[in-house]
Formats: sequence, structure tokens, C-alpha cells
Amino acid sequence: MTVFHTFPAPAKLNLNLRITGKRADGYHLLDSDFRFIDLCDTVDIALRDDGLIELLDPIPGVPAEADLSVRAARLLQQSTGCRLGATLRVHKRIPMGGGLGGGSSDAATVLLALNRLWQCGLSRTALMALGLQLGADVPVFVYGRNARATGIGEQLSELATVPAWYVVLHPTVHVPTADVFKEFSRRVLTGETRFSIMRTLATTQQNQNDLQSVVCQMYPAVNEALSVLREYGSPLMTGSGACVFLECSKEDQAKTVYQSLSSRFSGFVAKGLAAHPMFDRE
Repeated sequence: MTVFHTFPAPAKLNLNLRITGKRADGYHLLDSDFRFIDLCDTVDIALRDDGLIELLDPIPGVPAEADLSVRAARLLQQSTGCRLGATLRVHKRIPMGGGLGGGSSDAATVLLALNRLWQCGLSRTALMALGLQLGADVPVFVYGRNARATGIGEQLSELATVPAWYVVLHPTVHVPTADVFKEFSRRVLTGETRFSIMRTLATTQQNQNDLQSVVCQMYPAVNEALSVLREYGSPLMTGSGACVFLECSKEDQAKTVYQSLSSRFSGFVAKGLAAHPMFDRE
């Protein structure tokens, strides 16, 4: 009988996102505050003794070989010389292509879980380094705490957060991250915008997302969602979009706002987390 172990993979919001430069290899440098929320994918893992990595029920249109969860398992296996395998099953709840980090979170959860199940013994720092090979957002999920990220996302420091609830709207568009960064870079080169040269304290300036104006021009549906949320406060786009969010201090407030918009937009209400759900399990 196959025994599965189940692990959470939370979504994230970028409470701000500033692009501070670009490396010679094409990666953009950023300064961003990441916060986990209680919308989670779940990852089921069953151990195998034949060394194979198998993914059950793959996402339509995404070959198993390209799935970040499979790539994470194989990277950990190759890096440690582990002879065990695993059967993976990912239950998706986090919208894809929304800037909520679902794929990166799934990959991080696989690294954290298999490191324990396979008894690899890698430190969190070592797992973060592996995660960076999979994507710039993976390390923060391995880090396990709300964090300020700099560099390309791998330089992390713990971020103090207050209790909050979030109204998250998901415009019905898929925003390719690479296209957004390409357009942002074009505007930098033509002088239409510029890289931030220093972090502005949140106490003196509202949080911002340097990619937001680019995405709003490319995808009017994102601009529409932001415009509607502005009737209730100061919303922001997360990551490279398409999801946008509004922070609320109380659950009732968030639910009231979402209820007023739910007939026009898909979305959800989420609670801000103090840490990754697996942080205390490692």
C-alpha cells in the first residue's frame, strides 16, 4: 500500500517590488518584501526504493520533465547521491501565472520535505542554494520566513510583519514574466522609466511595484482590477502579475470588500502568515 505524506506550499505576495538594476547575465536585481499567505497548494509525497521520480496527475500542458516539483526532487537526488525515489502529487489551489509563486512554492516544499524523508541532512542554506538553481523565487520559500529579498532574490533577511488580511483579485489574463521584464528593460533603455537607485522607506512613500505600470499598459484587465480596488484603499500588483491585492487590518473588512467585487472578478480572501507553515516542522 502506497503511503503518502502531505505538505503545504503557501502562496506569496510582494508587498513591494523595486527593480534596482540588471546583471550582465540578464537577471534583474530587485528589492522586494515577500509575505506568505494562507492560500496553499498541497504536495503529497510517497517514498520509493527504486530511485524513480514520478509525478501523478501532471498539469495539462506542462510535461512532467518541466514541472518544478519534479525538477526539485531530481536536483536534490543528484546533489546528495540519494538512491531513493518519490511519487509526487500536487493539488493546485494557487492560480498559475498570477505572481503568487505557486510553482516556486511547490518546488521549495519538495526540497524541504524530501530532505527530511530521504534523510539527506542538508542545511536550510544549502537547500536555498539548490532552490536558486530552479528559480529566483524558490529560496524565499525555503527560507521559511517573511523576508526582504535583494540581489536576484537570493539575499534574504527576516521581515517583521503585522497581522493582516488580503483581498486578492485574479484578472483573467496570463502574464508571462519574461515578457514583462523584457518590456521593462526596453523602457529603461529608452528613458521611459529608470531603475530605483535606493530603497525608499515605507514610512515616507507608499509601497510600489516597478513592474505594475508596464503590466497595466500591456494588460488592461490588470489595470481595471487595480482601479476597482482603489475605491477601498491602496492596492498593489504582486510580482509580475496578474494578481492584485488590497491589505486590510481585519478579516470582516476584507470579506466585505471581496463580497462587493466577487460578481465581477475571480479571487479570494487570504490571511497573512507569520511564517511558512513548514518552518517549525524542519
